[in-house]
Amino acid sequence: MNRISSAIDAVRRAGSRFALAPNDLLRDRIYRRLWTSILISSFGGQVTMLALPLTAAVLLRASPTQMGMLTAMEVVPFVLFSLPAGVWLDRVRKLPVYVVGESVIAVAVTSVPLAWWFGVLSIDWLIAIAFVIGTVNTIAGSAAQIVLTQIVPRERLVEAHAKNALANSSAEVAGPGAAGALIRLFGAPLALVADAVLLTISALILSGLRVQEGPRHAPSHFVQAMRDGLRFVGRNRLLLTMAAVVGVWQMCHHAALVVQILFATRVLGLSAGAVGLCYVALGVGTIVASAIGHRVSRRIGTGPTLVLGFAVCGVGWTLAALAPESAWGVAAFAAMLTLFGIGAVLIFITFLALRQAVTPAPLLGRMTSTMRWLILLPAGPGALLGGWLGEHIGLRAALAFAGATALLLAAIAWRQTVIRGTHALPRLEGEASVA
Repeated sequence: MNRISSAIDAVRRAGSRFALAPNDLLRDRIYRRLWTSILISSFGGQVTMLALPLTAAVLLRASPTQMGMLTAMEVVPFVLFSLPAGVWLDRVRKLPVYVVGESVIAVAVTSVPLAWWFGVLSIDWLIAIAFVIGTVNTIAGSAAQIVLTQIVPRERLVEAHAKNALANSSAEVAGPGAAGALIRLFGAPLALVADAVLLTISALILSGLRVQEGPRHAPSHFVQAMRDGLRFVGRNRLLLTMAAVVGVWQMCHHAALVVQILFATRVLGLSAGAVGLCYVALGVGTIVASAIGHRVSRRIGTGPTLVLGFAVCGVGWTLAALAPESAWGVAAFAAMLTLFGIGAVLIFITFLALRQAVTPAPLLGRMTSTMRWLILLPAGPGALLGGWLGEHIGLRAALAFAGATALLLAAIAWRQTVIRGTHALPRLEGEASVA
């Protein structure tokens, strides 16, 4: 009996180490449901992240330029629709937009295996699906970011974004391996059905949320309201500087993203399953950064954490560009994914929290869409440049461009006082009623 009691006590002590703190955000029922939805949809997103480019690269034998077009097409909707979407979001309830967006992507990815089954799948079809996904991410993605501010107090936004990143990270650890297994068993197109199912579950969880959205703001003149959003961002030095530096980082990211799958399959000779296993390293990186990101931000400051993220990504892309065509090269590719996961989380938990902290509620929709528009303007050209470099100079050239530019960006960003000197979330002095 004493041994049994001792064993029970040991189990209780072990369990207490993993118990949530009394003030942990996950103890809030509404936030917990939102977090669960993010976790589930992120698992689905891992399937699409691998299956869509693998379908293009392996099944349809897409060229680097075509891969660049496929990646760029997810960004084009941000340029076309982001600004008017921000005005519209300030006039409507955000949660239903978020729910519908999850459902639309589920339908879009389901069309890929159907097109493949009927023998009509082409690179043009995938480009059209990328455009649909980009359009939904433009509108529903902005709505999702605003929903978070309606659930979580402003002073806890860094913590909330870190926990959301942890949900994404958990999916990125288990998701790529599962995605690789599904692709091996059923083929890349059919694996997308799993994403559709998970997105549907996520939408059902979101539809049951009870969010106090508060009064909606309906500016009388649509174009004037859009200008108000642009003017607000343009007059805020912190927002404008962050838009510039994160925009350059997005250019680097998309230049590298275009060639990653091609580099893994055609230079390193990896199979679809092996690529999936390598992408587990991305999840490991994001798990690490999600777990320590909030503490890093408190220790060195939110602005310096942003700069650190640029540098870490730059080191990763440079490492991949120098990777030999051997087992060491595979290890370097996995290390690049790990470093990207760490860097990207450090960038976005601070970037998102900072921009939300300085914006009054009536302008959140327009600020979010304006910032997303500004930072993704360079992404499309970055994807096309990465594709051109990969096709005409070599796949390594695109990775080297991304790495060198990101490292230079980190040095330039560090010289910006408004970033280097921002150590805590700015306090919003009242929320004026802004039309």
